Amino acid sequence: MDLVDRVDADLKAAMLASAADKVSALRMLKADLIKTAIDTRQEKLKDPQAMEVVRRQIKQRKESLEAFQAGKRQDLVDKESKELTLLEAYLPPQMTEEALRAIVEESVAASGAAGPKDMGKVMRMVMERAAGQADGKWVSQMVNQALSKGAA
Repeated sequence: MDLVDRVDADLKAAMLASAADKVSALRMLKADLIKTAIDTRQEKLKDPQAMEVVRRQIKQRKESLEAFQAGKRQDLVDKESKELTLLEAYLPPQMTEEALRAIVEESVAASGAAGPKDMGKVMRMVMERAAGQADGKWVSQMVNQALSKGAA
């Protein structure tokens, strides 16, 4: 079952179970999936594109979570946290730090990167190999550390 079908099935199950929070989050995700399919002129998104939509939703939730924490709105923090956990279940498990560090080091060596100016080249290689199993911000920090260490 592909990701779009899984979201549909989970939405139906949540509606039958009268899980209002889950229904709300899944409806927003489904609407975003449909909008993206329409924008890209596709009948149905394939899994890699659907995962990008889920990642975008997760990023929005994280930003909202930070804003609500700064505004001391615990009720909204709790709601966003639940939605974030729900959405993260649709992505593959995140790569371990050791595995990601190994990919970063291999990519730095393979690209012949000499310093921070080669960050884009290394980032492209790492993100291809990580295939959605590592957060871009996290990858960026690791690549920056590796290139800074190599330049020093």
